[in-house]
Amino acid sequence: MREYEDVCLEEFPKGLPPIRGSEHQTNPILGVALPNKLAYRMNPEEAKEIKRQVNKLLERGHEQESISPYSIPALLVPKNDGSMHMCVDSRAINKITIKYQYPIPR
Repeated sequence: MREYEDVCLEEFPKGLPPIRGSEHQTNPILGVALPNKLAYRMNPEEAKEIKRQVNKLLERGHEQESISPYSIPALLVPKNDGSMHMCVDSRAINKITIKYQYPIPR
């Protein structure tokens, strides 16, 4: 890490990257119903933690509110240091999405 300090940032930049002409969109397979899955059960403390993490991402500009008709359930997984890591389960959406023929450009 010390050798590459000049290219490693201490903190991520605020906001989303600029629009570069190729934006991702989710295209469902025609005629397939949207998955209707219930949210994972969680206690009030876990719900507060997810809300805190989402608000932190929104404040930093790393996320933006979605207008998509899709929703993806989130859950918390404990880390080794005792904090919680938010994970999303996008398997149901992935099953009904048309796969790109070519990789998305970076």
